[in-house]
Amino acid sequence: MQELKSVYSKEELLNNAVELLKKLIEIPSFSKDEFNMSVVIENFFRKFQIPTNRYKNNIWATNKNFDVSKPSILLNTHHDTVKPNKAYTLDPFLPLEKEGKLFGLGSNDAGASLVSLVQAFLYFYAKEDLKYNLIIALTAEEEISGVDGIEALFPQLPKVDFAIVGEPTQMHLAIAEKGLLVIDGEMKGTPSHAAHPNDDNAIVKCMEDLQQILSFTFPKISDYLGEVKVTLSGIHAGVQHNVVPEHCTFTLDVRVTDEYSNKEVFEIIQSRMKSVLKARSFRLNSSKIEIEHPFVQAGLEVGRTTYGSPTSSDQAIIPCTSVKIGPGDSRRSHTADEYIYIKEIEEGIDIYIQILEKVI
Repeated sequence: MQELKSVYSKEELLNNAVELLKKLIEIPSFSKDEFNMSVVIENFFRKFQIPTNRYKNNIWATNKNFDVSKPSILLNTHHDTVKPNKAYTLDPFLPLEKEGKLFGLGSNDAGASLVSLVQAFLYFYAKEDLKYNLIIALTAEEEISGVDGIEALFPQLPKVDFAIVGEPTQMHLAIAEKGLLVIDGEMKGTPSHAAHPNDDNAIVKCMEDLQQILSFTFPKISDYLGEVKVTLSGIHAGVQHNVVPEHCTFTLDVRVTDEYSNKEVFEIIQSRMKSVLKARSFRLNSSKIEIEHPFVQAGLEVGRTTYGSPTSSDQAIIPCTSVKIGPGDSRRSHTADEYIYIKEIEEGIDIYIQILEKVI
């Protein structure tokens, strides 16, 4: 074990972060199979004599001088990853440091956020007279929006007043985030031989129906998130060339702004379509934090900018005010030969600490 210190240098924090991230890259941690990764995280905290709690594959801890009479800030990110795609040219589980970059699966999404938040937590862990408690939660199943991640853990935590969600945002403040609504649809028709006339062709009817919603513009436009975006992401019908099928099925990926709830968007889409629609879930609604919030103002004071994020995260299911901010670039997420710049981790730790110092 290392001695718990009251003051850590920037160099110590960065070295800790890079060392931990390399260990995380080495351990496969696909959604629903994160146990080994959670043990690595527990061992890191144990090394610094920080007690941890476990709920399923979620690990959490509180600052040393936790005071139930004070409000609490949650530091949260995920430790699960997607599976590596076939375009990888490097070993996704071999941490490779080269030309200022650290390569490896999950390095950018969201390993860099995880190790940066951990170091910020370590920096504040033993400090006294903080205005806020700190709770850190490193959670599972984010990549599949699973129910055994932050959603399951949240009721186990002390009361949370505000949350910082670590995802790659180049350390700018995502003060709004689009929700995600996945809709499965079916258009039925009359099956027949392709050689004969058929005015009830399910595929043709489905194409006409889809055009109704794909050409539709939702009237409310969000200041930060723009328009609701409906994307046709899958369609299936027929098994052989000479048979008109009895149905055509499809999937819509809908990115919802803070101007609508997921249920409102579903009802609008259904009203414009003849197909039978079914939403997979209404859980992942959009989120928004006011620019006047003290954390956002603190971020602006240290040179950060604000924007609306088109990608979804666990922020959608955290039931309190939150903001998304973390090192890395979301455009690298889920790509082959994923990487993070070491300087991005250094910047991440520094900016997290700078902003929190202004708040707590």
